[in-house]
Parts: sequence; structure tokens; C-alpha cells
Amino acid sequence: MKFLCASGDLPEASSRGFNLDGHAVFAVRRDQRAYVYINRCPHRGVALEWQPDQFLDQSASLIQCATHGALFLIESGECVAGPCAGEHLTALPCREDSQGIWVRL
Repeated sequence: MKFLCASGDLPEASSRGFNLDGHAVFAVRRDQRAYVYINRCPHRGVALEWQPDQFLDQSASLIQCATHGALFLIESGECVAGPCAGEHLTALPCREDSQGIWVRL
């Protein structure tokens, strides 16, 4: 597994993008748990964020694609609204320990 970041670098209800060995990924924390996904919308294959580290909608309850507004569940990556409804973001296995968040590419 690859080290992503210290736990404190991903506060509750926040998101953050990373370049990990040439792969664009992002992490979201919700209910004290980290979720990591490939930074690629299943609709057009574009990056999701509208500004650096901005992957969430205004309520911070859904992941939002800046290109066409598709909304994804944080816990599963499933698209629940937009042109790719029913499709999923690509989740990456991750774990968190006293050092921080680790991810498997």
C-alpha cells in the first residue's frame, strides 16, 4: 500500500486531490472514515473537481462532477443524479492507521 496523507490532512466533510505514482486520485472523509477514488468521471473520463481539492457539492454530502453536475454517493461512488446515473466512480482500497491514510492502486 502507498501512503496518501496524514489523517489530519483530511478533516471531516472535506475532500482532497492527490497525484500518486502518476495517478490522479482523491479522498473524502465522511463520518470519520476515508474513501479514496480515481479522479475520473465515468461519463466523460474527465477530472471531477472544479477547483483544487473541491470534489463535494455545497452541502458536502455528495461528490459532484464539475463538468456536468453528476452527483455520487461518498460511501460507494454510485452516481445518483446526472448523465451517468447508475454508474460508479472507481474506488480504491484504503486503510487508516496511526500514521495516516494508505491506499492500494
